[in-house]
Amino acid sequence: MLFKGKHMHENRILIHKLKNFENINSNFLIITLMLFGSILLAISAKVQVPFWPVPMTMQTFVIFLIGMTYSVRLSFATVAFYLFQGAIGLPVFAAGGGVAYLVGPTAGYLYGMLFASIVISYLANLGFSKTYFKAAVSLLIGSAIIFSFGIIYLGYIIGFEKAVAAGLLPFIPSELFKIALAVALIPTLHKIITK
Repeated sequence: MLFKGKHMHENRILIHKLKNFENINSNFLIITLMLFGSILLAISAKVQVPFWPVPMTMQTFVIFLIGMTYSVRLSFATVAFYLFQGAIGLPVFAAGGGVAYLVGPTAGYLYGMLFASIVISYLANLGFSKTYFKAAVSLLIGSAIIFSFGIIYLGYIIGFEKAVAAGLLPFIPSELFKIALAVALIPTLHKIITK
């Protein structure tokens, strides 16, 4: 089976809890979820408030959703597939596509999203998607990973003080809002679906 292994935790993919999906081939469902997640990331990149040097998008919110609802391996595969799509030139990033985006000023945030999705999913496997408090802790850690990668990478290009001022501070209010939104959504869905 695709992505088979002890870390797969298939029962942690919330969609598997829905009765309508119980008889669907697992490989087909996993590939569908991977495609759906990457498309959602691409769409969320376009929902943005223009800002220099990093567009304010809904991507981190989608990363939160993927991490909290997908298995570790599926989260990794989905975000990696999204980055691959951008690398080969598909316009899935905030302002387009191409290898340049994976080495440009915002590259750190993109790589941070990959690692954040893995960590969030790993914590969700430990039950962090089931309660509001634990979900908040998980997403705060995930957000810290994204911005750490982003600031460190951006800092080497424009200087760390400028990176913090332009690539972190303006985004704190919107990031807290997206965390609150995901925290309100995921544990509630988990309780409804697993009843």
